[in-house]
Amino acid sequence: MKGIKIFMDYSLAFTLLIILILPLILLFILVSINTGKNGIFIQKRVGENAKIFSIYKFRTMKGTYTSSVTTQKMNITKLGKFLRKYKIDEIPQLINILKGDMSWVGPRPDIVGFADKLKGEDKIILSVKPGITGPAQLKYRNEEEILSQVDDPEFYNKEIIWKDKIEINKKYIKNWSLKKDMIYLFKTVF
Repeated sequence: MKGIKIFMDYSLAFTLLIILILPLILLFILVSINTGKNGIFIQKRVGENAKIFSIYKFRTMKGTYTSSVTTQKMNITKLGKFLRKYKIDEIPQLINILKGDMSWVGPRPDIVGFADKLKGEDKIILSVKPGITGPAQLKYRNEEEILSQVDDPEFYNKEIIWKDKIEINKKYIKNWSLKKDMIYLFKTVF
């Protein structure tokens, strides 16, 4: 079954990259003009077996990125808001799938300082390739909106959302099936 998952990851990512190559090039140019920087944002993330890898996204902010939730909101461009709302900023991660760093479905790869700090049973999250989508991503698909409505978004993200995502991702890994992956992909698209 895991072999089928790997085959599905690579074949779907390759096919979509071929189909979307021209729109992606156009979007890269638009994003580069809109932000005044390279249209692809590259960031270090923690992947399978705690391996650090570079994740690719379309840039959605002007200025310098910081980990602060409030700073991110201030610098997001109008185009960036659109890209984030429809998760179009994630499309360059097709390259991460083809490189073998990611899968279509799995726990979201986090920045250094979160996933690499997991302890005990929570480390199971690092036993699989991180994904573009999954049950935690679907539950928190409007995470930015949730964080904008709380008094201390940094605290809420670390103490409430992050901990809930850990539990959701552990359950996903323990009860993994190809059928469930297909359902998560379907829910993500539709």
